[in-house]
Order: sequence, then C-alpha cells, then structure tokens
Amino acid sequence: MFRCGIAYPRCKWIIPLLLLFAIIFDLIAICAQSGWVEDEDAKSHYASMWKQCRGLKDNWQCQSLMEFSWAQAVAALMIIGLIILIIAFILAIAAMCNVNTGLMVAVAAFLIVVAIIQIIALIIYPVKFNELIFEGNYYYTWAYGFGWGATIISIGCAILFCCLPRYEDELRGDAKVKYIYSSE
Repeated sequence: MFRCGIAYPRCKWIIPLLLLFAIIFDLIAICAQSGWVEDEDAKSHYASMWKQCRGLKDNWQCQSLMEFSWAQAVAALMIIGLIILIIAFILAIAAMCNVNTGLMVAVAAFLIVVAIIQIIALIIYPVKFNELIFEGNYYYTWAYGFGWGATIISIGCAILFCCLPRYEDELRGDAKVKYIYSSE
C-alpha cells in the first residue's frame, strides 16, 4: 500500500530550519565588511552597509556611511528586522512543539512585518547609494544578495505559517491515513 501525502509530524521542522537560515543570511548581510556594492572591476570602490572605501591597491580610504541619515535608517531597519526574525524563530519552535495554531498565526504576522521592514531597507540602500556615485558601473553583490535571500525566505515562511492552521490534525498525527491503493 502507498500512503498519499507527506509525513507532517516529521516534516514540520523544516519551516523553523528555514527561519534559522534566514537569521544566518541576515547576520551575514548585516556583519559583512564589504560585498554590498562593488565597482565594475572591484578594484577601486566597494561598500558595505556600514562604510564605503575608495582607492587603488593598498591605498584605501574608507568613510563611514553612518554620517548619512538614510544609511542609519537602513542599518536600523535591518537590525530591527533581524530582532523580530529571531523572535519569530523562537515562537515558531514553540508553535511546532505544541502545534499551537494561534502561535502559528502570530509567527506569520511577525514574518510579514520582517519582510516589509527589510524590503524597505533593501530598496532605500541602492536608491540613496546611487546618488553618491558619479562615475562607472556598479554591482550589488553577495552580502546584499544575502539580505534579499533572508527577506524572500521570510515571505515564504509567512505564507506557510498562514496555511499551517488548516493542517492541525496532520501536524499532530491525528489525521486519518489516506491510501492511493488498497487491496479490497
């Protein structure tokens, strides 16, 4: 006999694991010392969320971006998003341990807030940073991509946590088994 569907009680830990990856991606994006923006050849100008550096070979001059209010707003939004994401992760583990549908909805709400906050930050940064650039072509690189990765994972997990209350019996293991084929 073949069972139809997935084993919900075993697979329910995938979503908190995805949230853990989102936290790691956010930490990488926030803590990166370079990798948000680089010039075309990556030889004369690069920037992170915190600073930008210009120069050639071993002669680099770095300037803090925290002098600009938009950079402070981006940093604050990313950090607030990370804190809310950590809270959502803790609540997700509690919701999955007890299969608490109320907590699942709360986690979804937190994740939607995280997504909105981080989307705002990840849009403000390139718009305002491009105003500082007067020459050449620039690329938004790996650390900026990790920020978007964390945001996309948060959106996906928010959708999943919105849908999970429908499958409460399956998550608890109380649902009747459905078979594709029976020998009757």
